[in-house]
Amino acid sequence: MKPGKQSIEEMFQHAIETYPDECCGIITGNSTKQTVHPCQNIQNRLHSEDPERHPRDARTAYAIDRKEAGKIYAEAKKNKEDILAFYHSHTDLDAYFSDTDKEVQIVFGEPEFPEAVHIVISVRARKVSDMKCFKWDRDKKDFIFVEM
Repeated sequence: MKPGKQSIEEMFQHAIETYPDECCGIITGNSTKQTVHPCQNIQNRLHSEDPERHPRDARTAYAIDRKEAGKIYAEAKKNKEDILAFYHSHTDLDAYFSDTDKEVQIVFGEPEFPEAVHIVISVRARKVSDMKCFKWDRDKKDFIFVEM
């Protein structure tokens, strides 16, 4: 899945609007259509409720509410669409797939949606500086950089 121009513009806008916090979202669709679903980053709430379990705030981490994600998954299934991608931003950092990003995505040894692309957007001073895409490699059991 290569993100289309409109999808990229929507993700970039979301990343700029949420700066200095990280943004997060999901892209659904098929071969002819992509829909960007900006999600609320609930990391600040998790951090305030349990700072020991969630030591990072939304400036350096993100979390999508499972109920919000579940609604997006259900809508995609109803519309016969796929979960094409997940995206999030790194604020004042490079676009890379961190160990924490990997931990968040792995469930029982692999991602819940192993075919989905993971997009990381670097935002510095409210300007997008880079975007990189990563995909799950079953053989390596890791996310690898992919050209888009």
